[in-house]
Amino acid sequence: MNHRLLLGPLALVTCFLLGCSAPQIVKSTLVLPIPMQVSYESELGIARLGQMLNSPGLTPQQRAELFFQRGVIFDRVGLRAMARLDFNRALRERPDFADAYNLNGVYLTQNQDFDEAYESFDSALELAPDYSYANLNRGIALYYGGRPALAVSDLKLFLDEEPTDPYRVLWWYLALEKVDAKAALKTLKLYQAQYASDDWSWDLINLYLGTINEEQLLDRIVEESVDNQELAERLCETYFYLGKRAQHNNEYQQAEVYFKLAVATNVYDFVEHRYALLELDLITEEAEGFTLIE
Repeated sequence: MNHRLLLGPLALVTCFLLGCSAPQIVKSTLVLPIPMQVSYESELGIARLGQMLNSPGLTPQQRAELFFQRGVIFDRVGLRAMARLDFNRALRERPDFADAYNLNGVYLTQNQDFDEAYESFDSALELAPDYSYANLNRGIALYYGGRPALAVSDLKLFLDEEPTDPYRVLWWYLALEKVDAKAALKTLKLYQAQYASDDWSWDLINLYLGTINEEQLLDRIVEESVDNQELAERLCETYFYLGKRAQHNNEYQQAEVYFKLAVATNVYDFVEHRYALLELDLITEEAEGFTLIE
């Protein structure tokens, strides 16, 4: 059974999240899942890995793997500082650990330490040249670091491995849009025509192309999600991309609401959750910058 709460209009939630004197009429209806909670399996996994790390006679490679696996679980439950600490411990034990460099780079990107993030992804790719997810994550770092042309190159490499994946298409489009908006839209249409399937996630592309609206997309998510976890995951993704679209349309307050809704799902290990948090950090920094100027 799906656990969901339908709220509308959007302006009521906008006022709640941002504060406003009078609601504006917005046609969209929001869907909210029960925020994801830390599972018993994750708690047990952290405890077991801690016990294993205290075992005598472990080799540096074994310790590195255990630290990495515990870091992944810490990451999954939103304990970012603990996760990053374990990834760094894994690298101290095993300096050629490409996976640890990759995830460490993700955290550096989230903290806007872009030069260090690039170095971390470069290290991962030097150790494992075919590590396509390091291309994805370096591309995202370059995108947020203000180097969209370089981001396009990395994200296109990632896309070429699986052009039927709409999420890969979207990230490449977001970067290309910063370089050449007309070419980005034209190519998005080409990918939709050539590779689109009946999978719900292609409706994210259809939304950007204007062939469906937000309400139709959210209705489909509600109808097809088999449980609250799937609902939360799909909404985390959807609200992030809705936020990016609103941002492109200069609807900045609405974009902020969408990013907050993505974060509120608690799907901590999703790319969209990570970068919704970064988007909100950037919004806060920009607002503080305007305050200082005034």
